[in-house]
Amino acid sequence: MTPESLRRINSVAQMRAKARQILPTAVFDLADGAAEDEWTLRRNESAFDDIQLLPRPLDGAATRDLSVTLFGHTFSMPLMIGPTGLSGLFWPQGEQCAARAAAAAGTGFVLSHGSVCTIEDLAVTGASPRFMQVFIYKDRGFTRELAERAAAAGYDGLVLTIDNQLGGNRERDIKNGFVFPPRMGPVEIGGMAVKPGWLWRMRQELSKIGFGNYVREGEKIDLETMRMIDMLDPGMTWKDVDDLRKVWKGPLILKGVMHPDEGRRAPDHGVDGVIVSNHGGRQLDGAASSIEALPGVVSAIGGKIPVLVDGGIRRGVDAVRALTLGASACLIGRPQLFALAVAGEEGVARVLDIYRSEIDRVMAFCGAKSIAGLGPELLLREPWR
Repeated sequence: MTPESLRRINSVAQMRAKARQILPTAVFDLADGAAEDEWTLRRNESAFDDIQLLPRPLDGAATRDLSVTLFGHTFSMPLMIGPTGLSGLFWPQGEQCAARAAAAAGTGFVLSHGSVCTIEDLAVTGASPRFMQVFIYKDRGFTRELAERAAAAGYDGLVLTIDNQLGGNRERDIKNGFVFPPRMGPVEIGGMAVKPGWLWRMRQELSKIGFGNYVREGEKIDLETMRMIDMLDPGMTWKDVDDLRKVWKGPLILKGVMHPDEGRRAPDHGVDGVIVSNHGGRQLDGAASSIEALPGVVSAIGGKIPVLVDGGIRRGVDAVRALTLGASACLIGRPQLFALAVAGEEGVARVLDIYRSEIDRVMAFCGAKSIAGLGPELLLREPWR
């Protein structure tokens, strides 16, 4: 894609449509799909329609400062890239591309546990701030090992995800025959040949596609029989959070918090921040939208630690809406995968620029000179109350 063509993409929706043209169905659905009837996926987006802003242009905001300070770092805007598995399937070295784009934009990047590249590979880019996602595994030693590797590689925070303890029933992936880790044999590659541009770009990468962080040096792993989801422990408890807190000395962020009670308890267990998230609707279909769950978690935490949110944020105005409800910042997942598929690092840079421009414009209309000026007084009414 030429730079001029990329500049003509002016929204996440346009980026998604272009990615759909480029990607094989199975790969597009891996990013775009969710669990079962995908109700929660749709609600993540549609719930924003219930939040109406009351602009205050006479407050005078000739210039706007979009920066926020979180976990010891200043981000250029209240939006960062969240963890998405197998980004390297959308563009060669996809994780590294996205991390570099985030760093160039002055914001943060979270590496997925299920990245194609390793913790160490990503660190080589020098992208900062960078965070690492981990889970609670049945083998607690593996959880500790990932945390220790992240520390050794200079990561700035650990994101413990708690809503992936069982595999979501993702029916698009089942229909497409997509498995985790993906098989990339002749049959699978042949089925993807209907998108020759993607296949040509990925021709040297497909044999490497897998979960890089699960392969220990000197060990061989059978990707045909490995089931990562069987390694996770649905019996995890707050004690596991306490144990990880003892191992990890930097910021510890809890992702997947939806219930106010879990938000209320998080600071007491040494958690430095929470992310209100339903995993993009990819786990429990029927879970509340993230934005609807946000106010309850914010109220329960009472300002003790930052509250971030992801899920359904497709416009800059959605990020502003979340901030008026008490979020400190937002994360995006699918939009950066679509952007990767379209133009790699330049695509991610473009989608981040779209969000930045939209957030800035909304702030100007609302008379907000800084992120601190985005509060509940800008809402027509507080929704869902």
